[in-house]
Amino acid sequence: MNSNLIKQAEKDLAEQFEIINDIRDFNQEKVLNAFVENKVAPEHFYTVSGYGHDDLGREVLDRVFADVFKAEKALVRIHFASGTHTLACALFGNLRPGNKLISVAGTPYDTMLEVIGTAGDEETKEDSLIAHGVEYDEVPLKGGVEVDFEKLSEMVDDKTTMVLIQRSKGYSIRKSLTVDEIGRICEIAKRKNPNCICFVDNCYGEFVDTKEPLEVGADLIAGSLIKNPGGGIVEAGGYIAGKARLVDRAANRLTAPGIGSEGGAMFNQHRLIFQGLFMAPSVVSEAVKGAVLAAKIFDKIGFDSSPKYNEKRTDIIQNITFNAPEPLEHFCRTIQSLSPVNGYVTPIPEYVPGYEDEVIMAGGTFIEGSTIELSADGPMRPPYVAYMQGGLNYAHVKIALRKIIEKIDN
Repeated sequence: MNSNLIKQAEKDLAEQFEIINDIRDFNQEKVLNAFVENKVAPEHFYTVSGYGHDDLGREVLDRVFADVFKAEKALVRIHFASGTHTLACALFGNLRPGNKLISVAGTPYDTMLEVIGTAGDEETKEDSLIAHGVEYDEVPLKGGVEVDFEKLSEMVDDKTTMVLIQRSKGYSIRKSLTVDEIGRICEIAKRKNPNCICFVDNCYGEFVDTKEPLEVGADLIAGSLIKNPGGGIVEAGGYIAGKARLVDRAANRLTAPGIGSEGGAMFNQHRLIFQGLFMAPSVVSEAVKGAVLAAKIFDKIGFDSSPKYNEKRTDIIQNITFNAPEPLEHFCRTIQSLSPVNGYVTPIPEYVPGYEDEVIMAGGTFIEGSTIELSADGPMRPPYVAYMQGGLNYAHVKIALRKIIEKIDN
């Protein structure tokens, strides 16, 4: 019965899957062209030690990323501890005391709140953007789920230094932002203040569409290498791309003024990052297919899930709302039990640095915290939503869904 349900769902999704394949092929060719045009060669896989000066491979890696994301410059480094760290470097590097930052899609992801300074203990708040004299405001979501473009136009003025555009929904029930919506946000911000920096948190969104935010008016983007652009094999790091001066400022924050992007040994990680980027369009397409199948199945068996299977995708995340803590915990434990690593482990809710609520995380992944690998997590707060994402291959997601259906039927 479960196999038949999945097979029928796959037949119904043939058109959506074909669209995903077309996006994959477009992005794969784009990445391939960047490799060819920058003459990537075996000598670029070797790194230098010590200060990391004159690292030819690092320079070519930056250029490849810049070409892929249509940027003037890119900064690709394993030294970024996480996506949050990458974003923080971009923010601290480009904001000064007296500057104003506006989040355009309501409250940002939990871990960003301590960076900004609206959450955390007193010691953490002392190190935040607000403590460094940066003003902060948010555009409330319209109806709790959509960007309020009219309110955005009212709030951006000549004092607004930067707008923060979080592409993916994070731990919220709002819709993730499409590239076209990001373009509209940038158009409004630039019309109200041509000097305003449009900065996009691009996590979870890379290669889901044929366009990236820099192509629709954004000035700066950032993301994690253990998400989409790492192809599931990169062990750590992040990237920042966009206008050269803005990237340089972020690089000065990561290292130091006078060093910027010219230093930092890469510890023989070049080949993995090059190869991960090359694999990324195909890996992302597998994860997107898995998310679409999950949406179709959850809809069929009566769960409130978003986005719907026939909606346009802009990230790899699938929400499943349970409205109670117990089924959220049960779902995450099921995903963990079907993981290739630590499948015998039982996840429990706990406090995680950077989060206000307890979080349950199912992540039996080869790389700790990798969310391009099949994983699920959610904060223990109403409406108790599981955020399922990733899948290095579609077959793994399909196996997991079949087992989830069996557990529900039993």
